[in-house]
Amino acid sequence: MHGHPIPMSGQDIVIPDKSAFKASEVCEIAKVQPYVLRSWENEFPELGVSRTPGGPRVYRKADVERVLQIRHLVLAEGLTLAGVRRKLEGAGVTPAAVVALPNAEDRALLREVMTPEIKARLSRVRDGLRSVLDLLSRDPAPTGDFHLEALAQPAAPLIEAPRRAGAQRRAKA
Repeated sequence: MHGHPIPMSGQDIVIPDKSAFKASEVCEIAKVQPYVLRSWENEFPELGVSRTPGGPRVYRKADVERVLQIRHLVLAEGLTLAGVRRKLEGAGVTPAAVVALPNAEDRALLREVMTPEIKARLSRVRDGLRSVLDLLSRDPAPTGDFHLEALAQPAAPLIEAPRRAGAQRRAKA
């Protein structure tokens, strides 16, 4: 179940032959800490399939290869993330601002990694959102004469702020 090796700074990294990867698997393959991967996701939003509410972010094989590219450019070539972005954009990689919506392949990947708990949670979220939409879609009940008006003058504070000692002495003088 091994894929093709990718040369990376004097060592070959093998990406397993599977269609979806969890963040922990990507970190293990790329030999980076989770916080590093998350920071790269912020700089390169096209990495991975959108996170599902309460579920993990899913990475395609192409995303793992991109992470390995980023790692190489940062660690071996010493580029900053901005430099990596410029280099990848110059190579014809889709810029972060033009990220495509999930396609049929992405949706299939999500179905593959969704646990029954995630599906149940998504169902509850969907039901809650439908309830909110129903509430917002209703015609408002007649309100009678109730309405809000702006105050002509600002309201006085409920509690007077304590004065400093020097201000009190000057006030008595």
